[in-house]
Amino acid sequence: MSSRDVPEFRKFDPGHAFEQFVRNFPDDAIVLLDCDGVFRTWNAGAARMLGYSPDEIVGQPFSHIFSPEDQQQALPQKVLAIVKDSSRYQAEGWRVHRDGRRMWTLSIIEAIKNDQGQLVGFGQVLRDISERHDGRQALIDSERSFRLLVDSVVDYAIFMIDPSGVITSWNSGARRIKGFTAEEAIGSHFSRFYTKDDRARGLPTTALETARREGKYETEGWRLRKDGGRFWASVVLEAIRDERGDLVGFAKVTRDITERRSAQEALRESERQFRLLVSAVIDYALFMLDPNGVVVSWNAGAQKIKGYRSDEIIGSHFSRFYTEEDRQAGIPSRALHTASREGRFEGEGVRVRKDGSHFWANVVLDAIRDEHGQLVGFAKITRDITERRDSQLALQRAQEQLAHAQKMEALGQLTGGIAHDFNNLLTILVGQARMLKAKVNEPSSIKAIEAIEATVQRGASLTRQLLGFSRRQQLAPQSISLADRLPGLNTLLSASLPSNVSFSTSIPGDTWAITADPNEFELAIMNLVINARDALPAGGSVTLSARNVNFTPDNSVASLSGEFVSITVSDTGVGIPQDVLGKVFDPFFTTKSYGKGTGLGLSQVYGFTRAVLSPLKANRAKAHPYTSFFPVPPPCQQSPMPKKRPNRHESLAACSSSKTIPTLQKLPRRLSCSSAIPCASPPIPRWRST
Repeated sequence: MSSRDVPEFRKFDPGHAFEQFVRNFPDDAIVLLDCDGVFRTWNAGAARMLGYSPDEIVGQPFSHIFSPEDQQQALPQKVLAIVKDSSRYQAEGWRVHRDGRRMWTLSIIEAIKNDQGQLVGFGQVLRDISERHDGRQALIDSERSFRLLVDSVVDYAIFMIDPSGVITSWNSGARRIKGFTAEEAIGSHFSRFYTKDDRARGLPTTALETARREGKYETEGWRLRKDGGRFWASVVLEAIRDERGDLVGFAKVTRDITERRSAQEALRESERQFRLLVSAVIDYALFMLDPNGVVVSWNAGAQKIKGYRSDEIIGSHFSRFYTEEDRQAGIPSRALHTASREGRFEGEGVRVRKDGSHFWANVVLDAIRDEHGQLVGFAKITRDITERRDSQLALQRAQEQLAHAQKMEALGQLTGGIAHDFNNLLTILVGQARMLKAKVNEPSSIKAIEAIEATVQRGASLTRQLLGFSRRQQLAPQSISLADRLPGLNTLLSASLPSNVSFSTSIPGDTWAITADPNEFELAIMNLVINARDALPAGGSVTLSARNVNFTPDNSVASLSGEFVSITVSDTGVGIPQDVLGKVFDPFFTTKSYGKGTGLGLSQVYGFTRAVLSPLKANRAKAHPYTSFFPVPPPCQQSPMPKKRPNRHESLAACSSSKTIPTLQKLPRRLSCSSAIPCASPPIPRWRST
């Protein structure tokens, strides 16, 4: 049955064309109902949406497309009743497809009346809005889930405030952190959580204004709990605006970070104390380098040791502390490379101060890496160990001297024993030779006996030299006037020298007397002059000189003290090689060619000086003097010759003048050397260079 069959509908229908448009409209369901709510028309959109053809649905009641639940609640009848009373009904709800599938629809129902105002039916438009409904429902569900999530968060205080700062929501985290229930907090101003001082400074108002103006406000500070306790809070305040951009409120998130702040404060305090400690250290240079070796920090110890202020050195490359030779050799870059590769570099070497002076440094270089293992720089520790190194070198030299002294002592004991037994044999030979000489008259026999005696004399001389080295000869020390003694020795010394070697003496008239065995003293001088002669094959000069000296505590030699006479033998010889220096006092050692020396001359000098407690030192440098210091006799043994006190620059050390202590300085020719020859103590004889 069409609307044309109903006379009242012809008045309502504006025309056949419009009717056809409605029937064929594909998107929305457009239908007519009679006064009893029975379908009278069914357009193409209704057929598409609900699945019924016009033949299947026309004549069926309005409730046919409602869900069973709505039918049980008589919702269709209630809807029509509303339309009859108000002429219009608009709502959303479920409708059922022919196959049972449900859809969410927007329904608009209008009452249709005739000219007399009588109800003749209903017009209904249905639109499927399931997708919109699903999205909206999802949004609703999401909002519900979000509210549940926010409310379940206990580590953060999350709440809303209106544009004036009044709290409008309150989660469980806010209750836990701040101590207020939702009923206690909602409706109050959020400034109640600020300290009195912060409220007086207007910080709550500043927070709202900043968030309103910039969209967000973030800070840290003290906040109050319900019980009056304070906690350090991280606060984020964000402005909330509607679709028109109007401010509707603020979202506020507060976190209690008191523990984190305490840890940060402890870390900062630790770093501060560490910086103070590093800055206060003055015995070590502590500073940082970047990965390229550029100085980025500088402590007081670095300034003290190296001489640079921080503003003078920060930004400079650390290689400036190395010598030019070390820089050319690439030592600074190798140190960085080693520390980077192995994590640490340690070494010792010469470093340069600001004033150009050098010092011996112990250096430690540690690589510093971040949590990702990336190299961020180096920590460098430098210590001035010049004194320690000098002490170590001195100890090493002393140990070497002691070892040599022990060796020489052992040799002395050996040679002394041999010389003693050999001397006994010579004594027998001398006696027997004298007996034979007294009994024979034959010239040839007498000549043979005299040859034996001459050989025995040479053996006796050799024995005396051996005993001199071993210090077993009997010494008869006495006061000797050099001014009287040495000129008489000049003739003998000059006669032992060739024509191309000149000999001279320099003995001032005021030279003090010395204490020594005259014979051994003259023999020692003779041995030195002979060695000087042998060092001058092409000619030259030998000089014997003496001067008065006084040793003081400020400038001592081998711990000597008191008044001494310095006797010096110098020559223009060639010196001695370093490799044989340690053997020059060994018995039977010589640098001369075969048959030109016994190797006992300097052994005698060594033994003699040891016997009178003389320090000895051989100097390698050419033409340096070879000096001995002999003690002055006690006043009771001195001659009445007046003594002139030495000049101040001749005062060297302080000790008892009762000792006879010669020091021989620079051996002539190949026996001239620079390192100390150790001897037994006390005191240790030593060659000394002046």
